[in-house]
Amino acid sequence: KGMALPQRILFPPEKICMDWQQRQRPGAGLLNLGNTCYINVILQCLTYTPPLANYLLSHEHSQSCQQQGFCMMCIMEVHIRKVLHSSASAILPGAVLRDLKFIGEEFEYGRQENAYEFLRCALSAMQRACLSGSSNTDISSQETTIVHQIFGGFMRSRVTCLNCQAVTDSYKAFLDVSLDIRAASSLTTVLEDCVTPRELDLKECFKCRKCEKKVAASKRITIHQAPRVLTLCLERADQWTGKKISKFVDYPEYLDLRPYMSDTAGEPLLCSLYAIVVHSGDTCLEGHFFCYTKASNGLWYKMDDESVDSCDTHTVLGQQAYLLFYAR
Repeated sequence: KGMALPQRILFPPEKICMDWQQRQRPGAGLLNLGNTCYINVILQCLTYTPPLANYLLSHEHSQSCQQQGFCMMCIMEVHIRKVLHSSASAILPGAVLRDLKFIGEEFEYGRQENAYEFLRCALSAMQRACLSGSSNTDISSQETTIVHQIFGGFMRSRVTCLNCQAVTDSYKAFLDVSLDIRAASSLTTVLEDCVTPRELDLKECFKCRKCEKKVAASKRITIHQAPRVLTLCLERADQWTGKKISKFVDYPEYLDLRPYMSDTAGEPLLCSLYAIVVHSGDTCLEGHFFCYTKASNGLWYKMDDESVDSCDTHTVLGQQAYLLFYAR
């Protein structure tokens, strides 16, 4: 309701399989060629995203790909297969390093970069690959690629006139959600704060169509359509000082999205944690990234460049997390 319907569906959602189709031990670690840990953690988290891995392991993309030259989906297909089926303890993500400039022109080989920025650029490059050969596609149809069907959701912004109670809704697609953790001790309190209505000050000047004048209003943002895979960034760089926010923010193994939805009635919308990225270091401009991922055998592993070591859930939930990956 109120959202533009796509003219065509580029990838049918019923073809997405959320459960691993092949169960096995974890795959190879990734070699670090000097400041490439930010790439390694994101590649590992994407490799252990079940619906993405299932799709790429099926070869469906490469069998129909018409792309000349760089294609992020083809690169990811080869990479995931190599990691999961390699007998080596660690491999080099050579194609990703070679084509770094095509993934994000701001990335410079050998320089420490931000894992969250790399994730966003990687998903964007995958989205471009899915749209190649689909020229003149309307925006709503572009949001039906395999990338959006897995990682994409919609936010609803509802502005309510405090004079006549008329509401104005707008919708926005997202592939990840960035959260301000400065005042929070837990993920649930951050999310509760996000969906709490806030009054717009008169400087923000909302003009009510019914009252036909500028009025006081309140705004509430909710998840209108939940993604199959929810990616959350706990912002650890203070926007004002630039310093790193080094505090523990409690996050659950299972997250119910229902309280943060536009429609809070109905069944719980449970998501399960399957990967996290951690940044160690005193400042956001230096340090090291490592991650924890749940392999297809259902067990957790700490993945720190070339090393892959088993660990327990308690260890995973005790980290100073930077990125959290939850799957429906």
